[in-house]
Amino acid sequence: MNALAATSRNFRQAARLLGLDSKLEKSLLIPFREIKVECTIPKDDGTLASFVGFRVQHDNARGPMKGGIRYHPEVDPDEVNALAQLMTWKTAVAAVPYGGAKGGIGCSPGDLSRSELERLTRVFTQKIHDLIGTHTDIPAPDMGTNSQTMAWIFDEYSKFHGHSPAVVTGKPIDLGGSLGRDAATGRGVMYATEALLAEYGKSISGSTFVIQDSVMLVHGLHNSSMRKVVR
Repeated sequence: MNALAATSRNFRQAARLLGLDSKLEKSLLIPFREIKVECTIPKDDGTLASFVGFRVQHDNARGPMKGGIRYHPEVDPDEVNALAQLMTWKTAVAAVPYGGAKGGIGCSPGDLSRSELERLTRVFTQKIHDLIGTHTDIPAPDMGTNSQTMAWIFDEYSKFHGHSPAVVTGKPIDLGGSLGRDAATGRGVMYATEALLAEYGKSISGSTFVIQDSVMLVHGLHNSSMRKVVR
């Protein structure tokens, strides 16, 4: 079962528990907008390379859509759709006034130079700039991207729409980013783990953990995705 099928199945189960009307359930599974663009850039050696970029805007009923942009060779429409849907549920459960979105480019960021990554990011932004914005859809870092990526998006977007630092989160601090953003995901995992263990009368101290790559989980790889044991 791929990522989208698994996510939709889980939502349908939740919808039944909540007693949602079948029409409402169906409407909540259909994304607001799916974007697919070609991103062709000159590489450092003078050759051209083309990559496919995606942005899925799932739902904006509660506010501007929000979600990361990942750079990974296995990015595909189903994965991005699933992650956009999950962002909608996450922002709702956390009671923040946002909807859900997600994006990505099918590439291997480790195989690209810094200048190639910048060109790729700027071309991608050029293709989607009129569909994102402070009150529309706010990208963020994800796997394979970071604060520098967000700085490039912010700068490129501003060429079309003026100075707009709120178009992305996860920016460098000197461009208006938030302190602690780089470690926020890991800190959230730690807090959630502490809360879960506490329910069983346990603690992080003395426990053993296996860290598993979420992308590999999505694509059905198990043993090969176990990265590290933390004691």
